[in-house]
Amino acid sequence: MRITLKSLMAATATCALAWAAPVAAQNTPTEAPASVEALDPVKAPPAVKDVDPALWVIKDADTTIYLFGSVHILKPGLGWFDDGVKTAFDRSDQLVLELVEPPAAEAQALFGKFAMDQQGKTLRSKMNDADRAVYDAAMGKLGIPVPALDPFEPWAAGMTLSLLAMQKSGFDPNSGVEKQLTAAAKLSNKPIAGLETMEFQLGVFDTLPEAEQIAFLIETAKMIDDVNSTMDKMVAMWGAAETESLAQLMNEGMTSRTLYDALLTKRNANWAKWISAKMDKPGVTFIAVGAGHLAGPTSVQALLPAYGLTATRVAY
Repeated sequence: MRITLKSLMAATATCALAWAAPVAAQNTPTEAPASVEALDPVKAPPAVKDVDPALWVIKDADTTIYLFGSVHILKPGLGWFDDGVKTAFDRSDQLVLELVEPPAAEAQALFGKFAMDQQGKTLRSKMNDADRAVYDAAMGKLGIPVPALDPFEPWAAGMTLSLLAMQKSGFDPNSGVEKQLTAAAKLSNKPIAGLETMEFQLGVFDTLPEAEQIAFLIETAKMIDDVNSTMDKMVAMWGAAETESLAQLMNEGMTSRTLYDALLTKRNANWAKWISAKMDKPGVTFIAVGAGHLAGPTSVQALLPAYGLTATRVAY
């Protein structure tokens, strides 16, 4: 089974790895622009487009949990933090994310530990000639010196290529859902908690077999020109609350059962259990996790009935 570009983008944009965009970009020795603004510094801000992503609620007599699907990296100009989402957030006592972003120095150290080859074997030496040619071509398209990612593990190089391609297409980590929710929580003095740690999330990829990591990297390199159109399609489905269509699109690319279980099935089960325990504590909580976790047959909502809980779509 292979990992495709849609799998990668589902992971970095709608499933997991809220740390990925800022950390990978900071650790990439490249002269490629960090964002589209670097290409056109006088460009006017885009007009705000109103979108209404899906929102769910789980309730009992004294506890309310809102469940919101996020996209970790977005283009500026999407007006999602309003209407029902803003109302639910304002009512909440606490914000819960996939992880609370650690201090920069800690994040850099963890990325170095997991994303860099600890044996000193270069990335390109792990590829055959055909794969190396595909990889070198993708690096050239992004304006990155070919040896720049040689210290990286294949999964980290693949993620970095995809993220840089997204940023070159106008996607910005600072416009992502978690960044905006975190800023709003800090402004209103809401506590912020994480369901996981950065170390755990990095480990999800780092434990993949090397052959699967290389397949992941090369598939990404082959499809680097399609990043913008595929991401635009995913974000459009997210903004229109088309959760089943989003699940279908993501599943088309999730051809690796190993990755699917690691990124989705196991983590969704953990989070459903966490929600069940949280329902025993009075209060209102706003949970934001990647939208990929809230779509399809193994979604968090689909696992809640095992605990006697039901997630209901909020109409707004």
